[in-house]
Amino acid sequence: MQNQQHSNQTPHIVVLGAGVVGLCTAIQLQLRGATVTLVDKDGVGEGCSKGNAGHFATEQVFPLAQASLLPQLPGMLLDPKGALRISPTYLFRAIPWFLRFMTNMRRQVFKRNTASLRALNEGAMDAWQRLLDKSQNQHLLHCKGSLLTFESDSREAAKATRAMYQSEGVGVELLERQALDALQPGLHPNITHALHFTQVGHTSSPYQLSQSLFLYAKSLGVKLLQAEITQIKHAKGKLTLSTDSSVLNTDKLVVCTGAFSKTLCSQLGYQVPLDTERGYHYMVSSERMPTMPVVSFEKKFILTPMSEGLRLAGTVEFAGLKQAPNYQRADMLKQLGESIWPDIQDDKPEDEKRWMGFRPTLPDSLPVMGKAPRHDNLFFNFGHQHLGLTLAAVSAELVAAEVMGEKPAVNMIPYSIARFN
Repeated sequence: MQNQQHSNQTPHIVVLGAGVVGLCTAIQLQLRGATVTLVDKDGVGEGCSKGNAGHFATEQVFPLAQASLLPQLPGMLLDPKGALRISPTYLFRAIPWFLRFMTNMRRQVFKRNTASLRALNEGAMDAWQRLLDKSQNQHLLHCKGSLLTFESDSREAAKATRAMYQSEGVGVELLERQALDALQPGLHPNITHALHFTQVGHTSSPYQLSQSLFLYAKSLGVKLLQAEITQIKHAKGKLTLSTDSSVLNTDKLVVCTGAFSKTLCSQLGYQVPLDTERGYHYMVSSERMPTMPVVSFEKKFILTPMSEGLRLAGTVEFAGLKQAPNYQRADMLKQLGESIWPDIQDDKPEDEKRWMGFRPTLPDSLPVMGKAPRHDNLFFNFGHQHLGLTLAAVSAELVAAEVMGEKPAVNMIPYSIARFN
């Protein structure tokens, strides 16, 4: 068994998790003078960072726990093809999470959580621009906005939705069909109008983004250890991480392991009500690709133009980390996609069409970020729910600043794991 020791001249920091959040965190720490080892059992960008919708969704400043959702929940949960599903065998395990979720629907709590989520989203695109400029990966970010489409003549609903976003400072405009056709030709005739979010973007390949960021991280001196952490010990102010092949002693540790963070937190004495929203995608081709992500207001899914085709993504499934993928959830995305973008060819190889990933989800829709209350050298950066890609760069800047003893640009108290302990 190898015992890895490091010099005391610069702090050695282990970042657990090489998804996009962990990659960005490792880069920011290395830029600030630390020596960083990135640890992941699967390698770089192999989880949600590989198959997500590629949408930098800074308009999503509202937590999922909205009171308006409550009367819709029973119907959504009972519909096997609905946007939200709980596996029958997982129902009882999910009940405690949903009870917490409903407590976050209270007006004042929802308002407070919205302000905390908005504080992160407001700085997200600028943080990505800084990181992509430094790493010379600007070509992977396309700032062309996104659309939220309405398929019925529900103009009043669209206006109310626009007003809700505008009240939080989100850049959005309402487009009637003629203006919509000029901006984005090719949409289904049933779409009557759409909201155009003007200050958001997308990447043409989330996986390539992760790989390119890793190349940049390596150029800075970040090391990668592909191994599974079997145990974490904290004794006398020291952190020791055991893997199947080595032992790492580290000055500081940042946990960025997404949906797999709950067990690691428990080993360190922290409880967190983390569950998993399993998300799916289905890849198709189109001769005429949309130029920006398109989201369906009614059907709750997204299609995004990618370098490898058109990605249809979305749906939420509560079934935990161990159940096999239910690829009927992916297959139904194709039919949904045709109702928004008719020019779809289902011609991808079978092994490239379907994907499932684990979104780490918390009842208040806020990530867990910052220093552990009882350990000065332990930090967290996980639980970003649907906004892992969106918030990766800005959360990395904030957490790295705190790790290195700097003052973060945003008040970190709302995101502390202390809120659950």
